[in-house]
Amino acid sequence: MSLGIQATQLNLLIRADASAQIGTGHIMRCLALAQAWQVEGNEVMFLMGTCAPDLESRLRSEGCAVTHHEELLGSRTDGDRTIALAQDLKTEIVVVDGYHFGAAYQLQLKQAGLRVLFIDDNGHAEHYYSDWVLNQNIYAHAGLYPHKASYTQLLLGTRYALLRKEFWPWRDWQREFAPSPHKILVTLGGSDPNNVTLKVIQALQQLETDTLEVVVVVGASNPHYEKLQGAIKTGKHQIELQSNVINMPELMAWADMAITAGGSTCWELAFMQLPSLVITIAENQIETVKHLHSKGCFLHVGWHENISVNTIARQIYILRRKQEYRHQLSLSARDMINTQGLAHLLKALQTNRI
Repeated sequence: MSLGIQATQLNLLIRADASAQIGTGHIMRCLALAQAWQVEGNEVMFLMGTCAPDLESRLRSEGCAVTHHEELLGSRTDGDRTIALAQDLKTEIVVVDGYHFGAAYQLQLKQAGLRVLFIDDNGHAEHYYSDWVLNQNIYAHAGLYPHKASYTQLLLGTRYALLRKEFWPWRDWQREFAPSPHKILVTLGGSDPNNVTLKVIQALQQLETDTLEVVVVVGASNPHYEKLQGAIKTGKHQIELQSNVINMPELMAWADMAITAGGSTCWELAFMQLPSLVITIAENQIETVKHLHSKGCFLHVGWHENISVNTIARQIYILRRKQEYRHQLSLSARDMINTQGLAHLLKALQTNRI
């Protein structure tokens, strides 16, 4: 995956944040871009306005530098710090990802002479001044961006899905389907502030079936770890709790089905052809989940506040019983993902360099 960029562009600055409230998705999808940028030995630095120690350790283990500021997120002083760091790094391209970054922030970076890749989900900014706007979601369309600069390029849809490097070796892998699935992966986001994971564990414990093998993955920002540890000790099913994992492709390949939230993990599950139940746990997931369900890629359980433990248990029971339906979900989801998404993105950055 070649960038073909000049020496003055070897550094990349990524401005994104993570916390229990913000989640970890912005950082993790930027990590995928960072990994691709590093392929030819290029340097990447993350600038964060929040502290997420475990996640920062993950970034550093991937060879990324991490630094912080204490300014109000998305403010002009935040922009000043970003511009100053970009100048110190002698980089021309800055990646910005977060809902607190709006039109003024983009314009500030542009007026400083930077080229900006803005990773977006829902067209929340009043105007887009960035050189590129990347929206990897299944519902992305140009109508979300009626107010943009004449030079702004839109990179829209799942063909630009940001998959981390641990998924790259799995491009040609094909899933086999168990007639009676008993291995279940539960992954409900990096923070899960409402502890929907507990609801899912309680639903699994209600199932009267042969012993299930369950792996529950929680992120480094999850504040409910101790409560979840207590919950998995009851019931007859084998439930293992794992935190801040780095082997998600292997876990997805191991599982027969998954229970997930409507965030960026959906693209990874689709890539790994894993039939999945999806629970909407945040407002910014509503459009994604609606389209995934309507296109037959995932089975939507509902909005987390409106569904009971019994409802979740019933949907798990239904999906386990329907082998052909699980197979169809898998095929539809896999067809949605273009395995060359990062290559498309890097080409866009490369062909528009200064």
